[in-house]
Amino acid sequence: MSVTDYTRGYLAEVRSIASMLDRETIDRMVALLVATRAQGGRVFFLGVGGGAGNAGHAVNDFRKIAGIECYAPTDNVSELTARINDDGWDSCFANWLRGSRLSARDAVFVFSVGGGSAEHGVSMNLVASLDLARSAGARILGVVGRDGGYTARVADACLVIPTVSPASVTPHTEEFQAVIWHLIVSHPLLRANRMKWEAAL
Repeated sequence: MSVTDYTRGYLAEVRSIASMLDRETIDRMVALLVATRAQGGRVFFLGVGGGAGNAGHAVNDFRKIAGIECYAPTDNVSELTARINDDGWDSCFANWLRGSRLSARDAVFVFSVGGGSAEHGVSMNLVASLDLARSAGARILGVVGRDGGYTARVADACLVIPTVSPASVTPHTEEFQAVIWHLIVSHPLLRANRMKWEAAL
């Protein structure tokens, strides 16, 4: 396959995925976040790897554009690594959420390729966090890939990015996490502040 063929094929996959996204789920996510803000709740973004990078970016956008108090445990490397070192990987996010006094007013928003799986012992820190969120009555949202994993099973609203190429599940999932949170944070029902370049026009 030539470089041009791969580029053309990849972008065709992006168009295909975009056309298949569940718009009702996206609208439900918007409604849940509107309710969270109205109740003075916070949003905790959770992700590992590329999802962690997306979580930090989303925190910035939701705080600045939507006016929602947001945090991501991966933005504080000192606390996170201390918890991993002292208590272990599986509980690091859940214990961080306990320290943040997660409550029913809050929301947990997961960015993950697989969504976590207790059966396969994958992303157990996400699984433990979601169990805590359920027990606290917090809203659960996610943008995930594959079959959605544990996140899709327990979430109040979870968008599963369709698999159109088994060889590109991770890049497509992570790129659409960014597409979706940017769609949500700029939605008229959530956007509280104009963005700099749009305001400059």
